[in-house]
Amino acid sequence: MKNKWEKTKQYGKKTWHFIWHDDSAGSWIANIIIAFLIIRFLVYPLLGVIFGTSFPIVAVISESMEHGLHNQQICGQTLEEFQESFDNYWEQCGQWYEEHNITKEQFQKFPLKKGFRKGDIIIIWRSTSKNTDIGDVLVFQGNKPQPIIHRVVNKWEEETTYYQTKGDHNAGSITGNFGETKINQQRIYGKGILRVPYFGYIKILFVDAVKPLGINIQR
Repeated sequence: MKNKWEKTKQYGKKTWHFIWHDDSAGSWIANIIIAFLIIRFLVYPLLGVIFGTSFPIVAVISESMEHGLHNQQICGQTLEEFQESFDNYWEQCGQWYEEHNITKEQFQKFPLKKGFRKGDIIIIWRSTSKNTDIGDVLVFQGNKPQPIIHRVVNKWEEETTYYQTKGDHNAGSITGNFGETKINQQRIYGKGILRVPYFGYIKILFVDAVKPLGINIQR
């Protein structure tokens, strides 16, 4: 019994040294795996409880909220050059909002008024009809596995509260089944309250790396 305990202690010490003190590639990979497991099964669920949502942190994987050119386009318009600023953004995109009763002055007071970029991380808070209004950024289920992160441009009551959203970079709202012209509370994961630049690329690069292996990861 004593010999077994001594062997277990020695094995534990070797494992501890390998993980925390070894400089080998194997130790580096083990640290990444441990960090992933801690974040995935401890930190992430704890944040979900604190923020009141099953998606407390979301990586931005598209350009639909950017205020600059993507493929030489912004808000459905093709441009050769575009100097990124809020005034220039409004000059190209503001007409749509004005037609939907949102003024430039109102937009400038919105949360995350400058949009955000692919590769950013958005911290999510619980969304209710009382704390979510026009201008807030919603995370909700669309017609694809990954959630959509777009801005509320309309809110109204029928028997319940409904929202319409639009990506700041897009020409208009997504229509069709599970589009964004009539979103109910059951489809909403939360609302964005804070942007962390670039950290989302860790997830994006990992997902892109495993694609050739045929591994399907929801993002």
